[in-house]
Amino acid sequence: MVFSAGVISKSLPENTTLKQHLRYLTQKSGKMAVLALIYGLMNILSFVSLQNIGAGIFTIFAQCKILTTALCSTMMLRRRYSWARWRALFALMLGVLLFSEPIWNTGEASVREGGNAVVGVVAVLIEVTLSGFASIYFEKVIKNDPEQLGIWERNFQLALGSFPIYFAFIIYDDPDFDSAGAGWSPVALTLSLLGAAGGLLVALSIKYADAILKTLAVTGAIVVSSVLDHYMLGGPLTPFMMIAGAQVIIAICNYTFDSTPVGDTASPKESTSSGKPIVDDEEMAPLTKK
Repeated sequence: MVFSAGVISKSLPENTTLKQHLRYLTQKSGKMAVLALIYGLMNILSFVSLQNIGAGIFTIFAQCKILTTALCSTMMLRRRYSWARWRALFALMLGVLLFSEPIWNTGEASVREGGNAVVGVVAVLIEVTLSGFASIYFEKVIKNDPEQLGIWERNFQLALGSFPIYFAFIIYDDPDFDSAGAGWSPVALTLSLLGAAGGLLVALSIKYADAILKTLAVTGAIVVSSVLDHYMLGGPLTPFMMIAGAQVIIAICNYTFDSTPVGDTASPKESTSSGKPIVDDEEMAPLTKK
């Protein structure tokens, strides 16, 4: 949030101070507060799921994020994808699932001791559905919102909405604040900074591409990180994983290089009389209240 505010300060509107602009962003942060709530709920659902089912079953169902993102894109942005791209997405989902075979094929019990399989599966299915919805919702706000705020301004609003949610998590976990802020090693700090940078890159990829291409990039990164893990840390890289990794790469190429036009209403509409872009916010009405 502080970093975003610093970037915003370098490109302020004319005759506006940083304090005034940040106050304006705070007043207009309702749509991003919805997204912050969704992310908080997703974290809770992940914990609930992993308390009831094993990591292997969780990993299998988690791959459905690829399809839920595409389905939400179709319903919320009214995009139409060719059958070739749908086949590529299905192949991508199966490829990532097979590539993660060392995680789910470990002989671990599918249900935790004292857990409820139905609760765990329902929780992870809701989580992956919210994940797809959140990606498309963010893309819709970035590209269709009448305010047309910049990516750094949206990140400031998202951080502002996330702060009270995660502060509430801290209070719930440690009401007396006995261990709050403890355990920050250099490695933990580095990972935190990398996570924040990754979040910014995801936002930029959605702004300049779309949520589906972001999902493809994430799945490709799984293959790359696993190869690096094998050569740098001695992680597994079996022939089974290599074949699955090749399937992931082929599926990404099949989706990316498909020349079939995609029906897309996510871009701002153009006015034929004035030549200036006019953005219609009617599609946002069912999602948030102004």
